[in-house]
Amino acid sequence: MEAFSYDLHVHSCLSPCGDDDMTPCNIAGMAFLNGLKIVALTDHNSTKNCPAFFEACSEYGIVPVAGTELTTAEEVHMVCLFEDLDTALRFDEALQQYRMPLKNRVDIFGSQPIMGPGDEVVGEDPWFLPAATTLPIEDAAQLVRGFGGICYPAHIDRESNGLLAILGAFPEKPVFGLAELRERKNNALAEGRKLVVSSDAHRLWELNQAENFLHLDACRDDDADTIRTALFKALRAAQDEWRM
Repeated sequence: MEAFSYDLHVHSCLSPCGDDDMTPCNIAGMAFLNGLKIVALTDHNSTKNCPAFFEACSEYGIVPVAGTELTTAEEVHMVCLFEDLDTALRFDEALQQYRMPLKNRVDIFGSQPIMGPGDEVVGEDPWFLPAATTLPIEDAAQLVRGFGGICYPAHIDRESNGLLAILGAFPEKPVFGLAELRERKNNALAEGRKLVVSSDAHRLWELNQAENFLHLDACRDDDADTIRTALFKALRAAQDEWRM
């Protein structure tokens, strides 16, 4: 087992609340400078910038993870992670039917650029990404898990869109064996669940430093696919342990 520094909740410029500087290349470069090894891109209700992020991470030796921050019908934010890029993109297609058809107001909310290699803008999502989907929390979890993904409530120590602030407690269904915190000192809120401490970064300086670690059955010199497989094995084990 080896310790891997991580940040599993980062937004790119595709999220309208993210800075324009949060391009895939800039995120990968900042993650490298911060000493991070594993980083997940989790834009609001979209994985469309993950392909460019994967390419950018390969230049810096960062292990990329494709994901999204899904907003449930209750306005709860969930981190959703996928073991491979193709699955994440297929999930993105499936999620479209549950998104609210609310036009993005660039003058109010900011742009939502889809990035290509080298941070080239190749498109724009016209629909407001952070809007709640029509998926209740149990259905959202079922959809993610149907694609073999991992999902858990985001920033439970935050009032805005945090599960505890909105629902008051962890629901009986779906069962979450993992929970995300912004600050580890709030670990009592997780009620014994395994913790993921991530930044929810919308600006480059908000990315985590190498202060949080996951112990994985892999070596730092292994390729990205091997390390990512070990990551998902550990996350699934944490989820299954809580169910037992």
